[in-house]
Formats: sequence, C-alpha cells, structure tokens
Amino acid sequence: MIATTANPFLEGNFAPIRNEITADSLTVIGQLPLDLSGMFVRNGPNPQFPPIGQYHWFDGDGMLHGVQIGNGQAQYHNRYIQTQGFNIERDAGHAIWTGLLEPPQLDNPHGPGKNTANTALIWHAGQFFALWEGGAPHAIKLPSLDTAGVYTYDQKLVSPFTAHPKVDPVTGEMMFFGYSPAAPPYLHYGIVSASGELLRTVPIDLPIGVMMHDFAITEHYTIFMDLPLTFSPQRMQRGEPVLMFEPERPSRFGIVPRYGDNHNIRWFESPACYVFHTLNAYEEGDEVVLVACRMSRTSVLVSEPTPGETDGDQARLYRWRFNLNTGTVQEEALDERPSDFPRVNEQYLGRATRYGYTARLAPDPIPLFDGLIKYDLSNGSSQTHEFGAGRYGGEAVFVPRSGATAEDDGWLVTFVYDTGEETSELVVVNAQDVSAEPVARVLMPQRVPYGFHGAWVSQEQLINTK
Repeated sequence: MIATTANPFLEGNFAPIRNEITADSLTVIGQLPLDLSGMFVRNGPNPQFPPIGQYHWFDGDGMLHGVQIGNGQAQYHNRYIQTQGFNIERDAGHAIWTGLLEPPQLDNPHGPGKNTANTALIWHAGQFFALWEGGAPHAIKLPSLDTAGVYTYDQKLVSPFTAHPKVDPVTGEMMFFGYSPAAPPYLHYGIVSASGELLRTVPIDLPIGVMMHDFAITEHYTIFMDLPLTFSPQRMQRGEPVLMFEPERPSRFGIVPRYGDNHNIRWFESPACYVFHTLNAYEEGDEVVLVACRMSRTSVLVSEPTPGETDGDQARLYRWRFNLNTGTVQEEALDERPSDFPRVNEQYLGRATRYGYTARLAPDPIPLFDGLIKYDLSNGSSQTHEFGAGRYGGEAVFVPRSGATAEDDGWLVTFVYDTGEETSELVVVNAQDVSAEPVARVLMPQRVPYGFHGAWVSQEQLINTK
C-alpha cells in the first residue's frame, strides 16, 4: 500500500526532487576564496518513488549533491546512487521495499531490505565511497558522481561497513566496523591499509545485537559503543518493536588497541544513553577521552515517540574520560544546547583537538538545524553562526586552508535552505570567525533537500581518484 497520510519527511525541504542536473557558473554572493579548490559532496535520502507504508527519513534512495569549486567559480550537479535496489525499483516503475518502520519483508523475492547508500561519504586510497551501515560501500566516480558499483575489497569484506569509518591522518589507515542485528558475532572490526588493502577483520563479542551508528579512534586505540538501542527477534515475534531503547541497560564503551581483538578489549560502563555521532577521541596520560553528541534516550526509529520524552531525544555535546589504569569513567556535559552532526578538522582526527563544530538543533519536533556552533574545548567557550530566520542547514564540513598551521584555519561548508524564498545555497563560513556573515553564498539552481553527511574532496584528491 502506498503511503497516503501526511509525513513531515515527504514535505517541505524534506521532500524528494526528481531531476538530475548539471549547472555551471553559479551565482555567488560574496566571494569564494581563491585558495578553496575541490569539491563538496553531500549524501542524503531521496526516494525515487512514493514509499510503501510508513516512511522514515532514513529510508530514501541515496542522492549526491556536489559543488565543485575552483578559481572563485562553482558548478553543481546531483546524481542518484545507482544501487542494485534503486535499479530494481526503477525497472519496476514503483517502490518494492518498505522501510525501517515496517516489519522486515522476509518474503520479498529481492531480499528483505536494500542498501540505499544514502548516509555518508569518505575518500580513501584513491576511492570515493557512498556509505550505508547495513551493507557494502558503493564506489563513486569523481567529479561526475556516477556510481561505479558495490566495493568489497576484492571480496575480502565479510561484514556490513559502517557509515562512519575513520581515517588516521598520520598513518593513512582506515578503521571500520559492521554490526549484525540478529546473529552473532554482533560486531566485526576491520582495518584497511593506507594503500587500500583490507588487512584484517576480527569479531568482537557483544551480548546482544545493538544499533551502533558510529565509533571513534585515537592514535593507538579504537572505541566501540555498546549502547542500549537493541535488536530482539523475540520482541518481534511477540508483536513488539524489533528495535527498542532499553533504559535499564547500561551503556558500555569498549576500548581496544588498534590491532587488538576480542581478547584485549576493555569495557567501561556508564548510565544508559545513545550516541549517533562522535566528534573525536584522543589519549591524555592514562585516559582515553571521547567527545560526542549524547542523547539520554532515543525514539528516532519508532513511529510515535512516547509523550513527554522528546527532550531525551535531543543530542548535546558530552565528554567521557576512561581511565585505563583505574577503570573509572567520568562523564560530563559540555553544553546544554541541543546539537548534532559534530565535525573536526580531520587532519587532527584521533589526536587532541582544541576545536569542534556541530549543527545547532532548532526548537522543532522534526530535525531542523538553525545554526552552527564552534566549540573551544580547551576553555569551554563557543561561538555560534546563525543561518537566519526561516533558514535551516545541516552538517558543516571543515575544509582546511592549504598550508595552514592553525587548527581552525579553514572554512565550514554546508547547504542552507531558505523556507521563505524556497531556495537552497551553499554557504562558506570562515572557521576562525564563525559568528560573521558567510564569506560566500553559492546559489543552487534547484532545491537541495535536507540530508545527512558530507565530505570535502580536495583538488589533489580529485585528480588522484581512481
């Protein structure tokens, strides 16, 4: 049955667009920095057909929106990610799969679900990937954004592949994981070499399947989050949700040496919470420090949240200190303002960073972001960039200035939608003066729906993409 009831994720700027276009010589308000050279690409859900049953924002087919910048000029193009599921539905002329709010389609001849590749992006070892945590990456050609196909590392990939792999900026290695909802091992941990070879994948024991959206790395360790958003086939058999937040279960954080395994992982417990996105982690003396956006609970994957519990779904920046000597955990809130989509200058990933950036959540029951927050983690201060009345954006990607020596010398780049004008633009903000007006606003030739995660691909990386 086609969904007919009003759905906020199919309306306004959440609504999908159908046209794949290319547009050159975009209008720029202000001035694009002449040393800003490369391509900003953002991933997000964009269903090609009216969905079946209840539609969740996470369900849509992946669509890439790219803005290539050089010599003060910009061009835009957008492309669907040509996944197997997308092509099957395109050939059929209608939706075949239901979404996350519906029971699994165990009788679907094409399989119970589809890899939408709609969540995040990463460039590594000459490859650019569109990612979705329930399956393999999709290789994307640059700058065309055409889909090369599923990428399995010469068939060495034996698990799903997280939407948020981490690339060590010093060694060039990429760490990833994959979780299994229903059958052990519930977690696999893998490492890809700087040259792009999948070196190893090891199982990590968990007591039950959990939704693990993100993780973190330091110079020597990898941090996994066994949080109480659990999968239970037994619940599903009783007619209850297969995925549920269990507040009586503690949160567990597993810290393992980078080349360790289940034999030398150490687990630390803290009160129940959920974390969709980590900002960064690093080592400080005997401690491993994690900074992430914490929710006290989550109803993000239920159709109707419990009344009065919406504030628990609000993510706020927190810091955890795990003492490897004493086994103790310290957890502290860094800000009371709700925000998510944290990013850092990735040239410092896994090392102590002074600055972090998040998207500020607007006071609205649906996820709208009305500004950016720059945190100075060394002194607890912050600055805010306001998008303006009726203007909403998303995750801001930090783009370092070529040759910069200061951690925050660069720009924050994101798409912003103006609800009054019904237009979209790419905004470029000076990361050292985030409260100021954007240094440039690039007007988009069509509406860019709200999406998830983006990536900046430098001009050098564009040239070296396979």
